[in-house]
Amino acid sequence: MRQAILLALGIGALHGQADLQGIWTNSTLTPLERPADFRDKPALTAEEAAAYEKRTLAQQNRDRRDGGAETDVGRAYNELFFERGEKLALVGGAYRTSIIVDPADGRVPALTAEAQARIAKAREYARAHPADRAQDRSLTERCVYWATAGPPMLPGPYNNLYQIYQTPNYVTILSEMIHEARVIPLDGRPHLPPQIRLWAGDPRGHWEGKTLVIETTNFNAKTQFRGSSENLKVIERLTRVDASTLLYRFTIEDPAAFTKSWTGELPFIATKGPIYEYACHEGNQALEDILAGARAQERK
Repeated sequence: MRQAILLALGIGALHGQADLQGIWTNSTLTPLERPADFRDKPALTAEEAAAYEKRTLAQQNRDRRDGGAETDVGRAYNELFFERGEKLALVGGAYRTSIIVDPADGRVPALTAEAQARIAKAREYARAHPADRAQDRSLTERCVYWATAGPPMLPGPYNNLYQIYQTPNYVTILSEMIHEARVIPLDGRPHLPPQIRLWAGDPRGHWEGKTLVIETTNFNAKTQFRGSSENLKVIERLTRVDASTLLYRFTIEDPAAFTKSWTGELPFIATKGPIYEYACHEGNQALEDILAGARAQERK
């Protein structure tokens, strides 16, 4: 019955497209930027990777009880709630030390002077007005926007699942984090007018052989991925490598924010799921207390 419904909707009838459908995870211990310890090592041997993974998992374990009471409280949720992954990203037989592959140093390029000034101004305001209004609190705290949902789709500490649906004319990517659904037209339509700005941008997709290419523009000025501006353009490529792997590659272009474009790459691994509802509510429920606490501090 389920397959009949999907076929009636066009899902599954791909008309020669590569099949990217399924539930995928991008959990990995590979960080976005290359650690200083591996400054000249874009990849590790299997033995080096195993040692790094063991050390990192021990360091990140939230169930540790060393460090005193303050450190213990700072660890907040216990290890049960995390799904960072247990392995470094393995691409082409190489254990990657950073998701960023260009520039060669595995680091986000320097911000432009314009971006540095914009960020400094925002930080100055935040220090002076940390909780005047609900809008002064962070987007993630308010459960409005979470950068790891994408684009680009980057791993976070938890909720790293994505489900991909296809029809001949659309691809939809549902992210577990913030339950964001990106509906990507494949029919060649132009982007929205520049005055229309969206939290996750305005995506347009096309196929280059067996690779799905997604170009996203029209971000709003509040998204600010790694210091980006509303001029941000994200170009993503998804390629089916084998039955259990998608290769995900993204390029960040924003001359108003970065001194050069930069590119990252990591595997998405098939998983059975399911994707659970992500009901982000901590900031929503606690916001009254946060603002009340700020008023109490002002009175004191």
